[in-house]
Amino acid sequence: MLNFYMTPGSCSTGIHILLEELELVFSANVVNLVKGEQRSPEFLAINPRGSIPVLVLEDGTTLTSFLAIAWWLGKTYPKRQLIPENYLAQTKMLDVLTYAVHQIHGQGFTRIFTQENYRIGHEDWEEQQAVLTAQAKTILTNGFDWIATQLNGGFVCDQFSLADAALFYVEFWAVKTDIELPQACVEHYQAMLARPAVRQVLTEEGYRV
Repeated sequence: MLNFYMTPGSCSTGIHILLEELELVFSANVVNLVKGEQRSPEFLAINPRGSIPVLVLEDGTTLTSFLAIAWWLGKTYPKRQLIPENYLAQTKMLDVLTYAVHQIHGQGFTRIFTQENYRIGHEDWEEQQAVLTAQAKTILTNGFDWIATQLNGGFVCDQFSLADAALFYVEFWAVKTDIELPQACVEHYQAMLARPAVRQVLTEEGYRV
């Protein structure tokens, strides 16, 4: 059985959606980031990086990043076409997938959720926080504006793909933090909310659908 390590409402929600879309059997292990369980010896023995999501495969192989897990799922279950067959569509999917994870999440939302990681010396912390928040809003506004240009009234490609799961979790964060989304992203978010697997995941993770 696959062993999935996740935190409700985090980036792991995107992987959770992919697992449910594929109708896979897996065990879900909740890692409480607020309590620092990602730094516990038990978890570090599984993932020395101390991050989620983590997927431990049946042969013991451990995948420790969103992109690696998503790509493994897409390539392992090709009949579900989570990775488009057409090379041009595949390239577009990868472009949006990596941009959502690295830029919108990695550069934008980290400046909101993990500001301590950006703290510099003994300078005024409140002033630093204000600067980080302003930077985040600029990164997120520009980022979602670009994402909107890649959408055409629905999903990133002609059908649901790996990129849509990644885009959903950052859109979910935007909604929760009152970051305004472009109309195309709103339509994508609503299309995702209409999917049974997405509704199931949000319910399982404790959110109202």
